Amino acid sequence: MNPIDILTYGQRTVDELIDRLEPGDWDALALGTWTTKDLVGHLGAFEVRFVEILTVFLGEKPATSLNGIPVGVFNDDQAAVRRGWSVEAIVAELRDAHAEAMTLVPRIPADRWREVGAIPWYGPEYALDDLVVYLMYGHKREHTPQLEAVLERTVALP
Repeated sequence: MNPIDILTYGQRTVDELIDRLEPGDWDALALGTWTTKDLVGHLGAFEVRFVEILTVFLGEKPATSLNGIPVGVFNDDQAAVRRGWSVEAIVAELRDAHAEAMTLVPRIPADRWREVGAIPWYGPEYALDDLVVYLMYGHKREHTPQLEAVLERTVALP
């Protein structure tokens, strides 16, 4: 497993969609009550949280405390925190956190990525490489249809 490739492809997919969004698309409903901006803000919060996880794996202190927020409230709480942010700030957080993650990934030894049980809070049978595939790549791919639907709505308008 190559975490750099997996993370690159996941982010590339999201970036390509973000780059196609028009100003009016950001206020469109994308998922339930979430606007496109809320959804991208949610992805940014996940990316910041991932940076925290990688930082801890490196034995360093995270710059934020998002990892301490319970999963049950994380999504809506973090979308709400970012609701008042500008689109530029939302996109910058996502992209900056991804860039930071990409600088941390190579610092983690290959055998550590495959160490089963290294993330017991995710499940004792999982390793960090599972987290990259399921939580980061899979999560971005899970939300790309909603971003695509916003774009399709824009194209479909007369």
